[in-house]
Amino acid sequence: MKRITVLLFFFFLMSTEAMSQCAMCRATIENNVANGEIGIGAGLNFGILYLFVMPYLAVMVVGYLWYKNSKANARKQQGRRYPVR
Repeated sequence: MKRITVLLFFFFLMSTEAMSQCAMCRATIENNVANGEIGIGAGLNFGILYLFVMPYLAVMVVGYLWYKNSKANARKQQGRRYPVR
């Protein structure tokens, strides 16, 4: 467990901020910004962040449901061990 924690720490420590786009999107955004239109660039970056967050959100929801299910199963097991007389 300690080894995994150390590896995750170094993974996050060494990760860099990535703001990349495909070449066509980048050219279009640079052209729009040069013409004074910054709205589409902000929208594209928001879309990228939205797509970035969705897998993490899905994992968090599954983890929460798993936690709730395991707690409910633990309570059922607890009830079976000590029956009420």
